[in-house]
Amino acid sequence: MDAVQLDSVGFCKSSVLARGQLCWMLAVPGKGSDEVQILEMPSKTSVCTLKPEADAKPGMPMCLGLWQANSSPRPLLLAGYEDGSVTLWDISERKVCSRIACHEEPVMGLDFDSQKAKGVSGSAGKVLAVWSLDSQQSLQVNKTQELTNPGIAEVTIRPDHKILATAGWDHRIRVFHWRTMKPLAVLAFHSASVYCVAFATDGLLAAGSKDQRISIWSLYPRP
Repeated sequence: MDAVQLDSVGFCKSSVLARGQLCWMLAVPGKGSDEVQILEMPSKTSVCTLKPEADAKPGMPMCLGLWQANSSPRPLLLAGYEDGSVTLWDISERKVCSRIACHEEPVMGLDFDSQKAKGVSGSAGKVLAVWSLDSQQSLQVNKTQELTNPGIAEVTIRPDHKILATAGWDHRIRVFHWRTMKPLAVLAFHSASVYCVAFATDGLLAAGSKDQRISIWSLYPRP
């Protein structure tokens, strides 16, 4: 058991990227309200602090996603911000590669499919945004998916890249086909906002809610 002392208080979740069997990288909110701190673990050594340019006013980071392309050893960070934007950071260079305006409300959750170079984000609003990353590391919005009710706390893509699930403030878990974004299911079990969803490697889905319950779902079993 270990802990990391942070200088930030907020809603932003951390993100972890394995860097080998014995070490990993951790992204957390930084001391400044718009900063992200990158740590090397388990040593807790500070790698860098990512701070937006002086003329950018994205607000607080609301969600973080560390990842690494198969073709490159350089770690990258996708960050969703309070102003509704998603930003791609090059951690090695400490610079912004690309920024797009995806939502009119704060970005609460995002996930990225490195195989397809495509990601999805949800916000406090009523829209899921699907965006892509080209070979020049430029982000662009491809499409949006209108939702019945506002408020997505988290979004996650299943490891086989077939479906995705969202955690809704309306107490519902929604499932979509990842390639087409076709709605597949609305799962009603919880009596309060659903705040987190996560897929296991075997495809089972777990969801956690403000109602203090965790639900486990078997959805469209993997072949």
